[in-house]
Amino acid sequence: MQARTPTGIETPSSGLASPSFGSGVLTPSYQQKPRLGHPGSFSRLRDLDEEQRDPKKKLLFELLKVYSPNDIRSIQESIVKHAEYSLARNRYSIDDFVACEAAALALRDRLLESWNDTQQYYMKKDVKRVYYLSLEFLMGRSLKNALTNANLEELFAASLKELGFDIEKLYEQEYDAALGNGGLGRLAACFLDSMATLNVPGWGYGIRYEYGMFRQKVIGGEQIEVPDYWLSRGNPWEIERLDVCYPVRFYGSFERLADGRALWTGGEVIQAIAFDVPVPGYDTYNTNNLRLWKALPFKEFDLDAFNRADYYKAIEAEERATAISAVLYPSDGTLAGKELRLKQEYFFVSATLQDAIRRFKKIPRSIKELPSKVCFQLNDTHPVIAIAEMMRILIDHEGLKFLEALEVTRSCFAYTNHTVMPEALEKWSVPLFESLLPRHLAIIYDINFNFLEQVRKKYPGDDGKLARLSIIEEGSVKMVRMAHLGIVGSFAVNGVAELHTQLLKTQVFPEFYELWPHKFQNKTNGITPRRWLLECNPALAEVISRWLESDSWVKYLSELRGILEHADNPEFQREWSEARLENKRRLAAFIHQVTGIQVEAGAMFDVHVKRIHEYKRQLLNILSLVHRYQYILSLDEASRKQMVPRVVIFAGKAAPGYKMAKNIIRLINDIGRVVNNDGRIGNLLKIVFLPNYNVSLAERIVAAADISQHISTAGTEASGTSNMKFSLNGCLIVGTLDGANIEIREEVGEENIFIFGLNAEQVVEERKKLDPSYPLNDKLTKVLELIESGALVDPGKHQEVLDSLRGGRDWYLVSADFESYLQMQQQVDEVFRDHPETWLKMSIHCTAGSGKFSSDRTISEYTRDIWRVEPCPCPEPVCPDSHGIVV
Repeated sequence: MQARTPTGIETPSSGLASPSFGSGVLTPSYQQKPRLGHPGSFSRLRDLDEEQRDPKKKLLFELLKVYSPNDIRSIQESIVKHAEYSLARNRYSIDDFVACEAAALALRDRLLESWNDTQQYYMKKDVKRVYYLSLEFLMGRSLKNALTNANLEELFAASLKELGFDIEKLYEQEYDAALGNGGLGRLAACFLDSMATLNVPGWGYGIRYEYGMFRQKVIGGEQIEVPDYWLSRGNPWEIERLDVCYPVRFYGSFERLADGRALWTGGEVIQAIAFDVPVPGYDTYNTNNLRLWKALPFKEFDLDAFNRADYYKAIEAEERATAISAVLYPSDGTLAGKELRLKQEYFFVSATLQDAIRRFKKIPRSIKELPSKVCFQLNDTHPVIAIAEMMRILIDHEGLKFLEALEVTRSCFAYTNHTVMPEALEKWSVPLFESLLPRHLAIIYDINFNFLEQVRKKYPGDDGKLARLSIIEEGSVKMVRMAHLGIVGSFAVNGVAELHTQLLKTQVFPEFYELWPHKFQNKTNGITPRRWLLECNPALAEVISRWLESDSWVKYLSELRGILEHADNPEFQREWSEARLENKRRLAAFIHQVTGIQVEAGAMFDVHVKRIHEYKRQLLNILSLVHRYQYILSLDEASRKQMVPRVVIFAGKAAPGYKMAKNIIRLINDIGRVVNNDGRIGNLLKIVFLPNYNVSLAERIVAAADISQHISTAGTEASGTSNMKFSLNGCLIVGTLDGANIEIREEVGEENIFIFGLNAEQVVEERKKLDPSYPLNDKLTKVLELIESGALVDPGKHQEVLDSLRGGRDWYLVSADFESYLQMQQQVDEVFRDHPETWLKMSIHCTAGSGKFSSDRTISEYTRDIWRVEPCPCPEPVCPDSHGIVV
């Protein structure tokens, strides 16, 4: 593998012919890296089935043999044609947005060529496939990512430049796909990237939401939720597949038949329509797929009702159906909201299983062979209803007996758990299940009966264990425990960090682990280095590639260890510092543009960005900043000059119904308003809340942060992946011994991370002490009293937040960790101020030690230990020689 050339332009001596228009053919990052399409005509992989061709369609097949060429002139023609013919624009109306859309469509053309070849090759080889089922896929913007993976960014940039467009400005025109909310969805997106990169035959399956969770605005310091209609300007990446459509039934009733099957009839039937998004791999020709489902009624319009002037009745079926794929995470605070959430989950897994089985049946064989060709990975509990749906299909449609169906089902499913908090483990009431999915409830009862019979044999007379392990939770309202169904119905259960998996075994599901220890595995999460260093931080990536004399680290992230050889080199240190400072300048300009707050790039950028939740302890951070603010005011002028200027950046959304989280956002903004306008402290402390946290905003922040806070109460965060993103970009972590922080410490070295607070075992013991007389830390008490006094903000406005820490209600132990947190922040200041060279080396060590946290490594482990799937690299197109003979 070779490093990028300074200009990226190949010289005439390279032996490649220059095109007739433009500046030439650009050098790829890897000399061995295939490009999607090539100048000239190439043999297509569809030639593999030439003997089956209809001779009447000879011309059709001949035309399909030719790829879209990738010289600058051809790319320009493709972009311009899409602007005129796909987007209906003339020469006077092609602005940056249109150019962005047209470039995306031109790139999509090339992706679809490799997508078709990849899927055809998978079918020809009859490979075992992975289907990754997730309610979220937080993909972010796609243009830059797809160009990077396809190794076409330089060519497209040069092509667009000659057309009068700056590709960096076009990137800003793209709207983030609102298909996810947080770490769960971003992990799924990273996994799709890695599956394609590693040539794993895998597809993602989810819902094509018309609206995201919401678009966050901050008005008067408070979170305001507005609709996030991300599709309002179209989505150039998706292909609507009207030919891929499946029925999905709700409600109704079922009748058991004599042969063991059941007939489910009545109710309401809607249709699931597929939308495909190509997912290109990096350093490979393979392009995988993300298939998203849109809900539509079978009967869109009731003409009789319309003619009776009952206009609502005329479109009622359409309204009910389209609501299913309308909004990510509809509020489940009402029975109707709960029903809609369960509808969403069943809707997408039903369509997915029908799709997967249809593909499996393209080759005639017994349905019992399904586990040899298919593995479904359930990303958390949301898709676990797929287990009952698979049983229904196998029994009622394929004619298998119950135990046969159960064996096949268990051999097809693997379940990933993402939480250790019992309240976050999904449960559904039996009455809701019985109304919405009556056949599935009966199947779940059958699975549970079979399972509990096994438990009785192993633990005779232990009724307590039966109750704790049962899929059905007894109570005034019986509940279906979806996590229990996931464990019982799967062959593998995995946690997402070493500590998390250990807690699953010992605290969350100890009796399941005792029963089936072989099922439990750990698969520490990872992130894709393509998006989270190469793309979001090109300045630092360029420094790394130049000093390693290779950019193969982009795929083999452990090679980052090589930069440690240069950690003491003054020139390397200078380049490292300059790259990071330039990122900080850009973020400072963005902060001023969005919030009006002026910050200095030379200050320490202290970042706390993630979903707003009590366990993530944004409250600990903002209360410590009140203490810091008062401390600064207490200093004389000479002492203030010794203080480290800090810009503290918060970002994150609170769930619409989560009042306490929204109150914390209000507190952050109210305190920030006071601090930022106090001329006595100048630039020593600035508090910024950036609204509408999403992937694109995260890409700006991770490249510029000096420290990043991951301060959840130990034992509550499953893994975290934002900590990995920040560490990869040379940012120092301030955190507790929670989630993946523990493994990050192991990889970067204890001396290069700031760890404070109670560990998971100590948290358990400390919580036992919580009662009305539980004492608060003295410094924290003074902070609370200062806020209540009205000296900073309206004293009554934040009383609910303050009271949540008193009287033994401090479940997340803000008080217990407050002193340790302040001491660690003081240590952070001292190193940043007094030992800048040490700080710089710590930053280098953080990047160098991040190799383990590539999602490529995670997917390799899934492939080896759970999915048992073989990589299937699709052959590249074959180039004809000058005589037209394929070589």
